[in-house]
Amino acid sequence: MAEQSATTQDRVPPEVRRRVDELRRLIHRYNYEYYVLNAPTISDAEYDALMLELRRLEEQYPELITPDSPTQRVGAPPAEGFATVQHEIPMLSLGNVFSDGEIRAWAQRVYRLSNRYDIEFVTEPKVDGLAVSIVYENGVLVRGATRGDGYTGEDVTNNIRTIRMIPLRLYPPAGVELPRILEVRGEVYMNVRDFEKLNRERGEQGLPLFANPRNAAAGSLRQLDPSVTASRPLRFAAWDIGRWEGTEPPATHKAVLDFLAQLQIPVVPDYRLCHSIDEVIAECHRWQERRDLLEFEADGVVIKVNDRALYQALGVVGREPRGAVAYKFPAHEKTTIVRDVIWSVGRTGKLTPVAILEPVEIGGVIVERATLHNEEEIRRLGLLLGDAVVVQRRGDVIPKIVATIPQRRDGDERPIEIPKQCPVCGAHTVRLEGEVDRYCSNPNCPARLKASIRQFASRNAMDIEGLGEKISDLFVDLGLVRSLPDLYTIDWNRVLQLEGFGPKKVENLRKAIEASKQRPFARFLFGLGIRHVGERNAQLLAERFRSIDRLMQATMEDLLEIPGFGPAVAQSVYEFFREPKNREMIERFRQLGVRMAEEEVPARVPARGPLVGKTVVLTGRLETLTRSQAEELLRRAGAHVTESVSRKTDYVFAGAEPGSKYVRAQQLGVPILGEEDLLRMLRESGIEVEAPIRSSD
Repeated sequence: MAEQSATTQDRVPPEVRRRVDELRRLIHRYNYEYYVLNAPTISDAEYDALMLELRRLEEQYPELITPDSPTQRVGAPPAEGFATVQHEIPMLSLGNVFSDGEIRAWAQRVYRLSNRYDIEFVTEPKVDGLAVSIVYENGVLVRGATRGDGYTGEDVTNNIRTIRMIPLRLYPPAGVELPRILEVRGEVYMNVRDFEKLNRERGEQGLPLFANPRNAAAGSLRQLDPSVTASRPLRFAAWDIGRWEGTEPPATHKAVLDFLAQLQIPVVPDYRLCHSIDEVIAECHRWQERRDLLEFEADGVVIKVNDRALYQALGVVGREPRGAVAYKFPAHEKTTIVRDVIWSVGRTGKLTPVAILEPVEIGGVIVERATLHNEEEIRRLGLLLGDAVVVQRRGDVIPKIVATIPQRRDGDERPIEIPKQCPVCGAHTVRLEGEVDRYCSNPNCPARLKASIRQFASRNAMDIEGLGEKISDLFVDLGLVRSLPDLYTIDWNRVLQLEGFGPKKVENLRKAIEASKQRPFARFLFGLGIRHVGERNAQLLAERFRSIDRLMQATMEDLLEIPGFGPAVAQSVYEFFREPKNREMIERFRQLGVRMAEEEVPARVPARGPLVGKTVVLTGRLETLTRSQAEELLRRAGAHVTESVSRKTDYVFAGAEPGSKYVRAQQLGVPILGEEDLLRMLRESGIEVEAPIRSSD
């Protein structure tokens, strides 16, 4: 066995080992610059080339593959459940304070217990996410676990490894010695913008929305399939250490954070050393003023004794350390009374309940309305007219009712009536099977048409400047517009007779409507207001089918092959284009000269070639082509491109950082080819890719 091991070691040339180590260091550094510093120093193409080189060297010499290689972030199969992890050092929770006076009272207890008054403190934002423990042994990430109850958590190592901000191996700078065991503690979270984008995409796919970034982060990290976690925009910020073995740990908390930052582990942003409690309070005020401007959710400021020996000596009371406390920001919520509930009708006919509130000031804004989403939400809250409720508002988020206060009921409260008729046109309302929403059954409901026009004319759809809500509603009320295509046949002489519509205004509006005929195909699709089809899904449909005719002929199977299209989205699109009135509408748009196709690449499917009739799958990032470009060229070469790997798949073409499809192909024994193979087979099919044509997408 010893001889065999030596032979395996000798098989790898020393220069290859050195290059693999160099590539891993470079990729780690560039990951840190991109994901943590937000200051990349190389292009995506250069980064992808490094990953491709590393992956190919590891494929050539599999014995070089190690768990800490950046090529191994995703690849573990789905788990049946999470194992339990014992925290050798408990992950304690913090006590809370809510005012300057309570901060001073906490500090006085620290002074009194320590018999010292020269104590320094560190302040840092209390990032609102899921607390985790990450253990490194000899610089290699070996375990990730949730906080759980503080004493036992769940082993989420494979999911932690997918978060690109978290290094799989630590590369200490010159002169810095790594401890043999280093336990890093911190928060897995999601930026607000990333959370909003994720929810938009889930809404387009007909999936349940996450309530807030914290829930989204927690739900994403606790996925049994690591590839799902990898697809979510999770981030990490370290705020302390646990176990530290093999070297002397830093003497202060600030030195701990500085040390972690030296190792390129992301730490809580903008932590500050404070020399007095007055400085601490000033920092708390500074963070509170910036609260709504932060990229992440923060519900307070953590205050810690800087001297770690003193911190330990102060001990614990209950399950809270005496040497640290959390200053909690005032809640963005208030209590008020629900006076009424009205029902609005959207473009799909969906009825949305809106609570009319006793006006209340929240975060400097007077709030008089709050969304209730649907009748199931009313039932979940147990809401009655006249109830006292807790209303929450943060930033630009629409205010919402988060709880009722039944203890304040006096008997005058009344049930909220669920409308059996549309509040606008009087038609019967219906609930579709498997859905929580209620819909107006009248396809010609004026409210539906008005909402449809607002969507169609919006900036991200047909972008008709000047056609705002008031004007479009007026055109509907006067019978000038009875359907979306009617926008292009408006009787402008009648409009000129209306009050407030002078010749210049009318001519500008007419030109804006006429110009909208040439908007990109994806914008047109978004403007149609198909259920579950937002901007992203509209773009995917446009890229995949290229024209309205091909899209109208698409089968359910065709639609389900689109990335991210689940059954609900596919069914909605399929049914929309099977509806006779929608097909008539499309035909009218065609007759009126509205653009409903992308520019076509002339297609000539060869009679023979290595790709003719083959079923292929793409995974990972390609260096020379975008995904849509590669798919188009493969189709021109006669291949059938699908999104999922099965036993019927002939080839999987893998670029840099392939996902779960790569693993699936390995499991099924499907041939896995690289980008060079793809380009070679395209050339053999008579299709040349002369130079890198990759564009950002």
